[in-house]
Amino acid sequence: MNRIDKKFNELRVKNEPAFIPFITAGDPSLEVTKSLVIEFDKKGADLIELGIPYSDPIADGPVIQSSYYRALKGGVKVADILELVKEIRSTSEIPIVSMISHSILYRHGCERFIKSAVQVGLDGATIPDLPIEEAQNIIDIGNQEGFRIVCFIAPTTTDRRMEMIVEKSQGFLYYIAVVGITGVRNTLSGDLAENIQKIRRKTGLPVALGFGISNREQAKMAGKIADGVIVGSAIMSEIEKFGKQDGSVLVENVGRFVGDLVKSSKGRV
Repeated sequence: MNRIDKKFNELRVKNEPAFIPFITAGDPSLEVTKSLVIEFDKKGADLIELGIPYSDPIADGPVIQSSYYRALKGGVKVADILELVKEIRSTSEIPIVSMISHSILYRHGCERFIKSAVQVGLDGATIPDLPIEEAQNIIDIGNQEGFRIVCFIAPTTTDRRMEMIVEKSQGFLYYIAVVGITGVRNTLSGDLAENIQKIRRKTGLPVALGFGISNREQAKMAGKIADGVIVGSAIMSEIEKFGKQDGSVLVENVGRFVGDLVKSSKGRV
């Protein structure tokens, strides 16, 4: 069974949401990224969303854009990231989902990338710039290889498109909490619970909530209404804050921050 499916099944039995931190591969270095994934696993994170740096991100705000720039400036390549996942698998079985641009997939070759990804232990991908109408080929390849293609639903998604998305998505659904790009938000929309319930009436797939969740209070709220809580920009801001310090200092501090969000999302504090 794919690690993503297995993890959500385990959490369903416990009646707990998944906590899913996002980090950019290679910011500030691949070595630190590896240490962070292992530390997040120890702190109770359930899945990892691993950003593959891209020069022209579609959905990302300034914090994640900046992290992509730093990683690319450091020379990070797709092959390096796949090797990183392989190294992580010698220590951790935490499910890992890549966030990758369709442009990178197209240039790399979708089938080639997915087969390489499965070989090293990557479990799935989110592809924010791939419309569902054009995703069937990648979804078919994913089905053949046991690789999950996770699709997005936004507050502006029409009922007709939502039907298409829930039919095709694999692993879980990524519900975007806000209209706009990624980034820290002071408040979240008041209709999130209603919108997530609407999606659940159409599918048995877990629904994870992301974009804008920035602190313990928001993580706790998201954990009550969704099957997964995704936090990216707030974590990347912490990584940037400690980026010029020793790697162990960065990992300790960012790990503590993530550990607090894990506990909040699961209602333990």
